[in-house]
Amino acid sequence: MMQVLDGNWFEFRSVGDGLTLITEPHVIPFLRCNIWHIRGRGLDLVVDTGLGVSSLHAASRHLFGQRVAALATHVHLDHIGGHHEFDECWCHRLEAPGLRGADPAHTLADFDLRDVSIDVPGYQTGGPAITALPTPDYDLSAWEIRQASVTRELEDGDVIDLGNRHFEVLHLPGHSPGSIGLWEARTGTLFSGDAIYDGPLIDHLHHSDRVAYARTMERLLSLPVNVVHAGHDPSFGRERLRELVRAYLAGAGA
Repeated sequence: MMQVLDGNWFEFRSVGDGLTLITEPHVIPFLRCNIWHIRGRGLDLVVDTGLGVSSLHAASRHLFGQRVAALATHVHLDHIGGHHEFDECWCHRLEAPGLRGADPAHTLADFDLRDVSIDVPGYQTGGPAITALPTPDYDLSAWEIRQASVTRELEDGDVIDLGNRHFEVLHLPGHSPGSIGLWEARTGTLFSGDAIYDGPLIDHLHHSDRVAYARTMERLLSLPVNVVHAGHDPSFGRERLRELVRAYLAGAGA
């Protein structure tokens, strides 16, 4: 029998400079997304929203300023589960149909979370997607990705203005067609989504593109990065970014 929690589904960790990392520790590592809250002077930004097992908006309300937008680095199920709770939802133009329609062809939410037995190189899967229940009456079989309203379709080069911080949208296709990152040139900070993280990268999905992924890696290699806050696993710096990029390109035969 699974552990039943007292309502504290999320963990919050301040990492400084108005940035908070939100995680779902009772989601299996393969589906455990890093959720980033960036506090701005005029707008707060939530980068990805997790699996949607419990209400992110309700749990994070203490962090939010007067206005908050939820941005999806891409629309796979582990990154958009809470988007439907937000009035402002942003993603790349190529990902927008998946967020609006909750289409499993885009979200990959076509399996039962009670038994995540799928073949993903580098990850152990099998059994339930969660290791605890958020409430005693929670029904995992009723979980679903819900449709969200896309209020802004992003393109490469767009600028997101938080009032005191400015991020450039980078189109980083490969993992998915409309994967994006956020680049803050002033600080050398990159929010990379699943384009790159310190773990086994996934490029074999039906809508992945390994040629595009290699180009994305070359682009990342050119950035004067100080820190990468990724969609999974711990953050890392410039040298680790270079190691990960070169390892991918070597494996891809680039």
